[in-house]
Amino acid sequence: MNDRIRTDIAHNARVWNYWLGGKDNYPVDRAVGDQVTGFYPSIGEVARADRAFLGRVVTLLAAEHGVRQFLDIGTGLPTADNTHEVAQRAAADARIVYVDNDPIVLTHARALLTSAPEGITEYVDADAHDPEKIIAAAGATLDLSRPVAVMMLGILNFVLDTDEARSIVRTLMDAVPAGSYLVLTHPTLEPELGGEGNKDAMAFWNENATPPITARSRAEFASFFDGLELLEPGIVSCARWRPTSGDSAVVAQFGAVARKSS
Repeated sequence: MNDRIRTDIAHNARVWNYWLGGKDNYPVDRAVGDQVTGFYPSIGEVARADRAFLGRVVTLLAAEHGVRQFLDIGTGLPTADNTHEVAQRAAADARIVYVDNDPIVLTHARALLTSAPEGITEYVDADAHDPEKIIAAAGATLDLSRPVAVMMLGILNFVLDTDEARSIVRTLMDAVPAGSYLVLTHPTLEPELGGEGNKDAMAFWNENATPPITARSRAEFASFFDGLELLEPGIVSCARWRPTSGDSAVVAQFGAVARKSS
């Protein structure tokens, strides 16, 4: 087993996998996951809504906006309909670079390194806190002179300093050309999305699991898109971002997509 893998403390990628119904987790992950659910019963809905958002956005960008390159930072453990599967279903020649630094994700990377013959899928072992390394590594697979969809779903909440999080986003988006897209989701405590329950759940998480997490306000989340053009419907609960059914429940997870126009 990879000696970086800790089985004595819950880790986000594995707990998230548990909430999505996966089996790549340990007893400590399930115990903490159940405790968090006790504080915040809709956390499983958040995980599923975030995953469904990914599917809708990638399909839209590949099928309707002509995007053929995706940089998925904070990949997580493979589940159904991973980014490359969704993208290459719409455009077989799509290129996808996954980025994560969780050792258990790395051990499962082979499941992500499958691709339609016309396209490419690669995996980069890097930390979201090091955008320069991500860009340098991604450039071996992606043509950074052509549009790229930069995806960070539920990742900036692990960058505790908001100024640093903004800097990471700016560095990444400065490295890609006009016509590129930024795709983000992020948890919030804002009551309009039912986020009050997140407070105690996050406090418990930060005492009992890794890495530590923070929520952000709508204004803080919006600041990540400064200088970019938000696609309709703007900043909403990720479950309400162009839902395929009219009865999608609101979850306390912002979602938004923006285009770099210049």
